[in-house]
Amino acid sequence: MANRNDYIILNKKLDRYAKILEDNVGVNLGSNEEERRRLGFYIYILEQVCNESDVCILAESVIDTAFNRKVFERSVNDCGVDAIYINNDKKELKLFNFKYRKDFKPGHTQKLNDSFMSTKFLNFAIQEDKKLINKYPQDVKEKIYKVSSILNRPTDEWTVELYQVSNEAEEVREHNKELEHLASIYAIKVKPLALSTIASFMTIRPEKIDAKLLIDSDAIMSYSEDNKASAKSFIARLKCSEILRITCDDIELRETLSLEDASKLQSSDLDFSVLFDNVRGLVKRSKYNENIADSLKTGPKKFFMYNNGITLIAEDIKSKPLPGNKSIKLELSGIQIVNGGQTLRTIHKFNQDDEDNLESYLYDAEVLVRMFMPDNELNESHKIAEYTNSQNPIKSIDLKSLASEQIEIERYLDEFDIAYARKSGDTGPEEDKDYKYTVNMELLGKLLKAKSGNPDKTTSSVKDMFEGGYKKLFITDFDITETPMLIECYFNIVKEFKLLKIKGNQLKYYYIIYLKYLMPELSISELIDKLEGSLAQYLENQPEMTPVKALGSALFKKSLISSLDLQP
Repeated sequence: MANRNDYIILNKKLDRYAKILEDNVGVNLGSNEEERRRLGFYIYILEQVCNESDVCILAESVIDTAFNRKVFERSVNDCGVDAIYINNDKKELKLFNFKYRKDFKPGHTQKLNDSFMSTKFLNFAIQEDKKLINKYPQDVKEKIYKVSSILNRPTDEWTVELYQVSNEAEEVREHNKELEHLASIYAIKVKPLALSTIASFMTIRPEKIDAKLLIDSDAIMSYSEDNKASAKSFIARLKCSEILRITCDDIELRETLSLEDASKLQSSDLDFSVLFDNVRGLVKRSKYNENIADSLKTGPKKFFMYNNGITLIAEDIKSKPLPGNKSIKLELSGIQIVNGGQTLRTIHKFNQDDEDNLESYLYDAEVLVRMFMPDNELNESHKIAEYTNSQNPIKSIDLKSLASEQIEIERYLDEFDIAYARKSGDTGPEEDKDYKYTVNMELLGKLLKAKSGNPDKTTSSVKDMFEGGYKKLFITDFDITETPMLIECYFNIVKEFKLLKIKGNQLKYYYIIYLKYLMPELSISELIDKLEGSLAQYLENQPEMTPVKALGSALFKKSLISSLDLQP
């Protein structure tokens, strides 16, 4: 159950996200603390649920009336749905209804009328009243028509989810009948999301997690690269009850080898610090979690065969055979789970779902656990995390989040009061530091891509930036000393577009970065003038092309370079 501390920590994070929104959109959200947090709430939750780190894309997904009035200075009737996120590649449609409460009330659940408000939008989209829809701004209109098409004329199998989001303590326990009826007809999954769940994925800088284990000799195997190596790694078969114990939030339990009172373990919770370096981040209620829970209940003794296991790294692992060589004592210092985060969370949730689950299932179920003590000088922590996760559908950008060069960038930018967010939801190495800017890995990659001469490809090649093109961008052609100035320039560009009252977008910002390195003597406003002039001239000859499509075209870039008489 969520508590007041969770509410306070969330608000602290929302203060950061309000500033991130300001910087990326070039808007002043004012000084009203409650309003700033409410607007930051949209971006933070959308980033977590949609697995999207581009703040501009997230902001443009919000159709909420108050948000659009403040951020985009335009009037939009949201009809009860506050955000529409469409992922055409994955065939995912996510709708959101947000409620931010300014006060925390212990034990309070989400309100049923919050769910009811969403039916207004669903009916509106399903009826597809073109006269009403055409009154919306172009980008919102396109989203509504897309929603209508997905619901009324599906040509592909789309996953449609409606999230009821609030910062109240607990999720709503039931939905109104009209919403349930619509959900049934149109195959919409209704998902409540409140502070009790949000608290579980708020990134924290971890305290050191230590634990002790007692393992039967026939259930463990040691490994070292050679006989002289002092550092050993272990592969073990552990009971799920022991997994619970060594990753729980009770320090005393983690140190207790012979647990006599199981009630403490039944009431324990996961210490999320142990997942800080897990590249997957939060996996929100995926089907895989349900499958893990089902296999625990239907076949606990076969769980070892059904599950891929858990991989952990530790700063130090000490092993000691006990008299008789029947068992081995392990002392683990500085634990981090780098693979198997879904399994770990599901085991803990399964334990909390029913007080009988520990005795009935978790003492019988076993799981494969690999324990490594990596060599930091060889960057083994990153390699273990990357290679053990690479078999699963994880974004390439996440796999690079633990790379030594990314950690160096984080440390270097911290000296310039710039927070470098290597993971979703992260807001910098120091939670209490007042950073000038917050930049994630994807944004820096796009800036480097634009600077290198490819502004037209910045929004369509995110995967390549962290796979085939990664070494060139972040290692071979990378100069870390230029990054603070590059980031400063980007945010100045965003502000200048807003100041000049010219509609900006991500591609325009990246083109100005590109032009700034070709024509450093010109001011940002002068470069904007040249870009806008060239774009207008290009579109005159391409009447059916939108500005965004033109900016993403190699032909426009070639035309721009030619019109400015530049050498790329």
